[in-house]
Amino acid sequence: MSHRETAPVPADGRPEVFISRSDEADVAAGLAAATGPLAGLRLAVKNNVDVAGFPTTAACPAYATEPAQADAQAVARLRAAGATVVGVTNLDQFATGLVGQRTPYGGVRDARRPEFVSGGSSSGSAVAVALGLADLAIGTDTAGSGRVPAAFQGITGIKPTLGTVSVNGVVPACRSYDAVTIMARDLDTADAAMAAMAGGPGTRPWPPDAPLAAPAAPRVAVPDDLTAMDPGWADAFTATAERLRGAGAVVEPIRIEPFLAAARLLYDGALVAERHAAVGAFVDAHPGDVDPTVGAIISRAGTVAASDLVRDLERLERLRQECLGLLDGFDALLVPTAPCHPTVAEVAAEPVAVNSRVGTYTNFCNLFDLCAVAVPAGTVDEGPERGIAQFGVTVVARPFHDAVALDVARLVAVRPEPPAEFAGGAPPLPAGPLPWPAAIADGGVRSVELFVVGAHLAGQPLEHELRGLGARWGGAARTAAAYELHALGTVPPKPGLTRVGEGGAPVEGEIWSLSEGALGRFLAGLPAPMSLGRIELSDGRWVVGFGCTREAASAGEDITKYGGWRAWLTAG
Repeated sequence: MSHRETAPVPADGRPEVFISRSDEADVAAGLAAATGPLAGLRLAVKNNVDVAGFPTTAACPAYATEPAQADAQAVARLRAAGATVVGVTNLDQFATGLVGQRTPYGGVRDARRPEFVSGGSSSGSAVAVALGLADLAIGTDTAGSGRVPAAFQGITGIKPTLGTVSVNGVVPACRSYDAVTIMARDLDTADAAMAAMAGGPGTRPWPPDAPLAAPAAPRVAVPDDLTAMDPGWADAFTATAERLRGAGAVVEPIRIEPFLAAARLLYDGALVAERHAAVGAFVDAHPGDVDPTVGAIISRAGTVAASDLVRDLERLERLRQECLGLLDGFDALLVPTAPCHPTVAEVAAEPVAVNSRVGTYTNFCNLFDLCAVAVPAGTVDEGPERGIAQFGVTVVARPFHDAVALDVARLVAVRPEPPAEFAGGAPPLPAGPLPWPAAIADGGVRSVELFVVGAHLAGQPLEHELRGLGARWGGAARTAAAYELHALGTVPPKPGLTRVGEGGAPVEGEIWSLSEGALGRFLAGLPAPMSLGRIELSDGRWVVGFGCTREAASAGEDITKYGGWRAWLTAG
């Protein structure tokens, strides 16, 4: 695909968003020919991620003068799912920054308030999505680079568990903590894109019992102290936490200082040495080609002593254990994505201090191998001079609990008004039946559909057993007309489903999805006379479902005529 350098953005005056753009005729042809779940969606790619035909500059023109020969694996997978690349986007140079201003291509400005920063380092990607110049964007995230700009731009950013998306073809920032992220204007579109982008060769395998859903009433931790927040921002977070309570979650404070102590290690300690290991040789050899702030950070990282690095890694592990202990019994942690939204002038005056403050609540996440979903949660009125800021929160969860984080994020996410310069875009994709970890074609969580007819139905006494295994409710279903249902003399009361073939009747029930490992744990604890077997549904599918022995069924009351367990309970 041909491209043109630093092309102006039509009708919006935002030339700093893209470093290079795809030819418009190529984009039109790609959109017309696209097939797959992401067909018709325009994809912008952060320019530290390889896109065939574009130099991967990482916002340093001298770093790459020749075009990449092949797409990064993440890009290739999104293209294979139907997305069409529209260009490569600006960023904080070498993904070193959270403000979007450390770049020779021009600092990226906020989509709504141009005198404010875009957030970074995935700055161009976030603004492209916010302005409707792309429907999806790839970012990267080491310290919050996919979450902070999403929050400032009022869009969604998903930062998956480390290693679940390939980093092949990505310029490293800190190899141990780098993640490829997705940005979209809504959660369902981001979810579908993650399903396409994640997995594939070389990615981290999912545990067989990974949860597919949050509990019906998730327990969510919040910080006990909202440090460094601008006026009005703490109130916005408190309002979001109350909205989460109103949605049925149990929200309780925990001590946040150990998380923040770990966050400070990323740049104030020896862990920053990884940045020099990634690109330090180039930076040291080309001081005149590198942003001064970025160059100072990376070159200084090259002076870290090995003993200091070992000491900080040991401290990080102690903090990780302490923080995971604080999260014991919780399904997720809710934090502000950022404590403030600085102006371009504020960042210029104090580039390092302001950047550090912006990352207060993001830096610890990858250090602890946690997953996260950043969503818009409202606005903050900052007064007549500053205007209205977008306010975002991040839901953080344990590794491989990405589906849990996604569900909790849905409880608090809002859909903001688009910027005045919004250029349009594709409508949101419909929600899929399964979250992205279970929808990955190769390498995700392997799930099983389970048909239930009695005490495990939603709202019944044993629903909690399925919820506790991370099962996801899939809706009502019924058997083929080949079954009988009997009330068994168990505690709590349960029905027994048996196949009788001709002369049987359809029986109402529900479908739940759960991981294969969770199903194994469920089966191991199943009491007699219950069993699991294959059940034929009215649509012709055969799924795993509850059954019982003929002997046990014949000893109970035949309640087939009621059509289902709930109808019998109501009649009784």
